[in-house]
Amino acid sequence: MKIAIGNDHTGVAMKNDIVTYLTNNGYEVINIGTNDGQAADYPNFGHQVGQTVANGVADLGIVICGTGIGISIAANKVPGVRAALCYETTTAQLAREHNNANVLALGARLIANQKAIWIVEAFLKANFDEGRHARRVNQIEDITC
Repeated sequence: MKIAIGNDHTGVAMKNDIVTYLTNNGYEVINIGTNDGQAADYPNFGHQVGQTVANGVADLGIVICGTGIGISIAANKVPGVRAALCYETTTAQLAREHNNANVLALGARLIANQKAIWIVEAFLKANFDEGRHARRVNQIEDITC
């Protein structure tokens, strides 16, 4: 499975820990984020991860900024992306099971790196339950502006 990961300057350390976890567990990682602490604009990385997932180059995505809010908004601008901001494992699991989320957003200033890895693990292990949830996800996909 291929995972695209993107981050701004606040998420470098978290991204590095997550990449280590992913590669140690057999995932292929597409690193779209910045690799140093120099100021970097999160919208670009969120958009790039979103495009990578929507175009099928990656199976799922992870985006990281200070709160996870801005980068998730940017990722969600890409048609076909369902980015979910999660601060704990239950919402990460339910985001996949109920909403078929394909991008996980994390806030590097708000959660510890080890907790982020647990959240990533919950997100990756969960599968879409379909059933009644498929109808709702399709309704979300049908919304146009």
